[in-house]
Amino acid sequence: MKILGRLRQWFSLARVVGITLLVALIGLRIWDPIPLEAIRLNAFDFYQVIKPRESKLRPVIIVDIDEDSLRALGQWPWPRTLIADMVTQVTRLGALVVGFDIIFAEPDRMSPGEVAGSFRDLDNETKAKLRSLPSNDKILAEALRASRVVLGQSGFHLPTPQIDAATVPGTGFALMGPDPGPYLVSFPGLLRNVPVLEQAAAGRGLLTVRPERDGIVRRAPMVMKAQGTIAPSLTLEMLRVVTGAGAIRVKTDAAGLQSIAVPGLEMPTDMNGQLRIYFNKHDRTRFVSAKDLIEGRVPRETIERRLVLIGTSAIGLLDLKTTPVEAAMPGVEVQAQILENALTRTVLSYPNYSVAIELAVALLTGIAIIVLAPVMSAPALFVLGAALAAILIATSWYFFAIHAVLLDFTYPLLASGVIYLTLVFINYFREQIERRRIRSAFSQYLSPALVEQLAKSHDKLVLGGEERDMTIMFSDVRGFTSISEFYKHDPQGLTQLMNRLLTPLTNSIIGKKGTIDKYMGDAVMAFWNAPLDDPSHEINACAAALEMLRRVDELNREREIEARENAQRFLPIRIGVGINTGQCVVGNIGSDLRFDYSVLGDSVNLASRLEGRSKAYGTPIIIGSRTAKAALGKFAAMEIDFITVKGKTEPETIFTILGDKDVAESAEFQKLHALNTQMLSCYRKRDWTEAIAAVQLCRAARNSFALAEVYDLYRQRIETFRTNPPPADWDGVFAFDSK
Repeated sequence: MKILGRLRQWFSLARVVGITLLVALIGLRIWDPIPLEAIRLNAFDFYQVIKPRESKLRPVIIVDIDEDSLRALGQWPWPRTLIADMVTQVTRLGALVVGFDIIFAEPDRMSPGEVAGSFRDLDNETKAKLRSLPSNDKILAEALRASRVVLGQSGFHLPTPQIDAATVPGTGFALMGPDPGPYLVSFPGLLRNVPVLEQAAAGRGLLTVRPERDGIVRRAPMVMKAQGTIAPSLTLEMLRVVTGAGAIRVKTDAAGLQSIAVPGLEMPTDMNGQLRIYFNKHDRTRFVSAKDLIEGRVPRETIERRLVLIGTSAIGLLDLKTTPVEAAMPGVEVQAQILENALTRTVLSYPNYSVAIELAVALLTGIAIIVLAPVMSAPALFVLGAALAAILIATSWYFFAIHAVLLDFTYPLLASGVIYLTLVFINYFREQIERRRIRSAFSQYLSPALVEQLAKSHDKLVLGGEERDMTIMFSDVRGFTSISEFYKHDPQGLTQLMNRLLTPLTNSIIGKKGTIDKYMGDAVMAFWNAPLDDPSHEINACAAALEMLRRVDELNREREIEARENAQRFLPIRIGVGINTGQCVVGNIGSDLRFDYSVLGDSVNLASRLEGRSKAYGTPIIIGSRTAKAALGKFAAMEIDFITVKGKTEPETIFTILGDKDVAESAEFQKLHALNTQMLSCYRKRDWTEAIAAVQLCRAARNSFALAEVYDLYRQRIETFRTNPPPADWDGVFAFDSK
């Protein structure tokens, strides 16, 4: 029965819903609908926008049929003789291989034979002479044979006529693994160049680059299937030709293609044989104008030992692509970037196992949220979620920036976020029901002080409070870390010690009409003048602080005797106290389910900061100026500084309390007080010499007052100011940048 009860407790409604939702989200990733894919792709695009690929090398040059070339040399299409001149020129300048991002699908209409039949009233002799001249396509073919040229082809959505394989040689493939055919991007038809050109070219490759569903080019198929035959892309064929390879190696596994390779160069692909392009920005230094090339104005070093692509950036020829880093990039530049990716080994990789990693991460984070959400507080769970999100994003960015590997962080974040919000939604309604039950069943367990107030005034059972002039105290143990470390093997001993300490501190506060707000480990927060009026709240708070120090001294004496008797190490307890007076809001503060009678306001924050500053000054009590104003004459209160604390811009004069009224009237204190006032005056007037002298006098006169660290601090400041004087508008304020 116990086991059954624990199972029922663990498999709560929230956890059952969370597990069901997690299973559904895993199925969603396997299905990978368009919106989910779009989120992932946009995240990867953002990476490239933040860190585009660096282009330190320029292995590829584009001969650009640009607007200037069209204006100078005539409209497109140009005569094939002009194209032949371009091929001859780049070959003469030392190009390694030339690729055409252009398809010559029809015979040149400007060939002499074609022109002969297009003119009217042309005599037969002239026609015969024109027809006897070689065609422009043959002239281009001769130029192709004299160079290493790869012609572009294109996949076609309709079947096209087959050609004799013996007429135009194809590219060889060495297949490693299962048949890649079922995974490849396929086309029923193939748009070719005229046969005379295809026969003369060193290679032929498909220049088809398909955008994603949103119109952005992110991937380029490197191996495709057209007319039932496996064919390389234009860029892959150029790499094969330039390396002199007889075949292209294609590696596959059960999930699809893994990589493609030519000698000395292997490129990872996705399962469909597509290469993920790592883009950089459009760069005009990749381009040379076709007009400049034909006119002989391109230096040899621009072309020599480079791969050359011939294409167009002219807007009228409609070869513009959208990429992650550019809204419009010439298609030929996309081909150039593919080559640069391959040659500089900067190809992006989204391995087949990436999906398994994403599913595993989503599964682990989802289970963690399902397990922890019911037992962790909302802030802690939020911090954990934020940390996991930061780790996922940082890991994903690391693999992209350092290894060019894409790992999707959006899906695990989306899955865990949906589960988290669902559990929060369920818990919200469950807690609404639970709140009503708790309010009814456990109202008798509220604190007696609050119950008494509620008995007198039922309208106080609401959130909010009233404004009051109050005095707030914060007390904390100095060096608590060392004490905790001393008791690291005896946590019960540490608990007993804290109880022995907090009991007399609490009694000191309550005995002086104070209200304990809360205990925070080794710290105590208290306030005066609420819930009951206390006209002397500043005086009572200061008296409580002195009483607390006295009781801590008594406790230390007792503990020292005990340590000596038990041959143990004695660690004395020291406390710091911060007191401040000001306007606050006091009342029932918290949530609808649980609230405490507490106090809020800027004065509370300052009191907390003053307690923290007591450590820096080495004095156990520090009070604010309003508290000091009421305490002067009734306690040995003495000004020690004029400061701004972290989080505040308004300066505050701070004081310490060295004793009660008898101490204040003693000759020792009166003398020290006068010297301290003189020291502060010289310090704030920038009279560093007199200030140092006054510090020395104060140190000599302090006697039993624990102010050595205060005067050491001033000595350090004055020495610093002698070397680096404060600004001209300095008014004596010292700003603390830590709590």
